[in-house]
Amino acid sequence: MSDSPSKLRNGLALAGFILVTFCAPALSIGVGMPGAWYAALNKPAWNPPSWLFGPAWTLLYTLMAVAAWLVWKRVGFSKPVALYFVQLALNAAWTPLFFGAHAMGWALVEIVALWIAILMTLLSFRRVNPTAGWLFVPYLAWVTFATCLNFTLWRLNPS
Repeated sequence: MSDSPSKLRNGLALAGFILVTFCAPALSIGVGMPGAWYAALNKPAWNPPSWLFGPAWTLLYTLMAVAAWLVWKRVGFSKPVALYFVQLALNAAWTPLFFGAHAMGWALVEIVALWIAILMTLLSFRRVNPTAGWLFVPYLAWVTFATCLNFTLWRLNPS
């Protein structure tokens, strides 16, 4: 029975990381979502179909939350977890810049900062828990692709 409070605490912590991870980008809903403006942009042939973004981000946010939770279980609220929250804030900031303000150039600057923060988080996580580091690899890959797409859209659609 002595494991029960620990299991409950860990389960609640995992639920908390999932909730916070999914809520951060959800704060930008209504502030900037793809719409007529995005539909009208010139896009490269390799632009993914819109239906792909929902499942991709659902998987990525889940992997991110689990990675953060694994690190938290080992070191609590420490520098690696603080880095997690920094990159999560940068993640949430991109949507209003790109879709809300239509500021593709500033969104590009912001997503490069996000990419750096993700890499720092991944490396920090890897030192604490190698599995947590690996769970961040798909996210870094997706944001690398998104950075290339942001750059391409910015170049194809000069203001």
